[in-house]
Amino acid sequence: MTDTTTRALIPLPLAAARALILVGGIATAVSAFLAWTWTSEFPGDLTYYGSPAGLQWLTFIAGILTALFALASYGVRGLRWLIPARNNAPLVLTALGGFGVTWYAVISIAAELGGLANLEPGGWVAAIASLLPVIGALALPERDVANTDALLKAYLAKPDNIPAPAPISPWVERALITVATIIGLAVFTYGIDTEYGELFVGYLIVVVFAVWALHTAGLTDRFSRIVAHNRSFTLAMGFAAAIAFPFTQTDDHYANIGVNILIFGTVALGLNIVVGLAGLLDLGYVAFLGVGAYTAALVSGSEFSRFSGVHFPFWAAALSGAAASLIFGVLIGAPTLRLRGDYLAIVTLGFGEIFRIAVNNMDGESGPDITNGPNGIPSIPDLNFFGFNLGQAHDIAGFTIGRFANYYLLMVLIMAIVVLVYTRAADSRIGRSWIAIREDETAATAMGINGFRVKLIAFALGAALAGLAGTVSAHVTYSVVPTPYQFAGSTPPNSAFLLAAVVLGGMGTVAGPILGAALLYLLPEKLVFLQDKSLLAFGIALILLMRFRPEGIIANRRRQLEFHETGQLDVPETTTLSGEPTAVTKAGA
Repeated sequence: MTDTTTRALIPLPLAAARALILVGGIATAVSAFLAWTWTSEFPGDLTYYGSPAGLQWLTFIAGILTALFALASYGVRGLRWLIPARNNAPLVLTALGGFGVTWYAVISIAAELGGLANLEPGGWVAAIASLLPVIGALALPERDVANTDALLKAYLAKPDNIPAPAPISPWVERALITVATIIGLAVFTYGIDTEYGELFVGYLIVVVFAVWALHTAGLTDRFSRIVAHNRSFTLAMGFAAAIAFPFTQTDDHYANIGVNILIFGTVALGLNIVVGLAGLLDLGYVAFLGVGAYTAALVSGSEFSRFSGVHFPFWAAALSGAAASLIFGVLIGAPTLRLRGDYLAIVTLGFGEIFRIAVNNMDGESGPDITNGPNGIPSIPDLNFFGFNLGQAHDIAGFTIGRFANYYLLMVLIMAIVVLVYTRAADSRIGRSWIAIREDETAATAMGINGFRVKLIAFALGAALAGLAGTVSAHVTYSVVPTPYQFAGSTPPNSAFLLAAVVLGGMGTVAGPILGAALLYLLPEKLVFLQDKSLLAFGIALILLMRFRPEGIIANRRRQLEFHETGQLDVPETTTLSGEPTAVTKAGA
């Protein structure tokens, strides 16, 4: 006999709760077309009727998502695919997302303009409308009793009554990947283009709750299976979207953000080899980025370089930077990689600090005259490929591509090379040895793996990739100074942010460190209005993510199983909102 008891935080009939979510979602979307304040002093100018702006558009999107999931919960034809897991979690999360962004906007208006009196009636309507879906969602049971009981009876009567999902045509799968890529590019572009901090915070609220809702609905798991069937096509679409990004921008400043994200992401991907695959904790990894940057600055023709008469072409400077970082990786790794755990972390932390102090003192007075000390090496000339000067704007197919967009496209090419190296290495025999060392070095050594040699290769390869990114970084910033190459600071890149990018994004994955790098670069860039509280906000976000998603945003399947006790790969499809197994899962057990 099936347990039909359910728990809800608010006692309401199920039909009334679902109706409240649907009506509230529609009302929330409609409220975005009302004026929320009487003055244009609040960023975004929310004073117009019939013309949403700024945070109002985010409220509109959150309201539409809430209404769509509510209709899917009714079983409306054409929308049932939105909740393959047949649970109520997506309804709760989308309702909370709409409530969060709307009330954040209302509170921000009151705080910045000096009180609730600055709200127009439309602002009050939006606040009340966004509260209705939350009340309805909290009144829903933890699982849909009627639905799960019906599935259980059908399964016990005749298991064949539960049809397997119909196979999808490869062309349809590729079309879905293409649509998802376009949506992802639009979402990412909107986040970079946000002009003020309040809008970026609202954007984060909507994106986090929307992605969380899609995950609990089971959609991300289904999409992951589609991606697994079309890995090469997905990778090609990802790079196509990356190439298309600068053509969507009218301000070269946003292309500057993009190129720095790619540099940061490339270095994080190199660190992912050391931390994510080999399991080595490196706290001084940013020093390898500095080695590559200083090497490129010394041989690229800067008049302030110690070797000012030397001007390598870029390919030679890039190889020199990567080779110098690789050599430093071997020199540091050879005597230290016999250490493990905290001892290795302390040694690498010391190396990072030694590098920063050394380049700071190589000014001809405190030490040899090589790096020009705290003044660094300025006036690094722009790159020139076959007459194509990356420092100048160019017109391509009717689009004007500025200096930073040129370097962005160069970094996309370098990122493609780095991803190729990473994937090939991870899937090779040496990659499997890294994973074996990470899981249990003693057992791997007993099986015949030379742990020291394997770890040294990981250390050297990761250092070379960081040095390669450093060569581009030197040309993008025009100069190289010792300040950024430290363990921790308020802005990336530094070793703490690099490690956080790998852990937050998802260790052992390709897209995880890149996504983590994008988030950690954008947060300090966009949350300038928080001033000295930006690190506090980052710390709170870090704690919350580690509590609810310890395996990272894009989880490696192996690590996902380690952090969840269900023993199921499809966690969203086999658990209720509270995390308990569904009735069908219990029956199968």
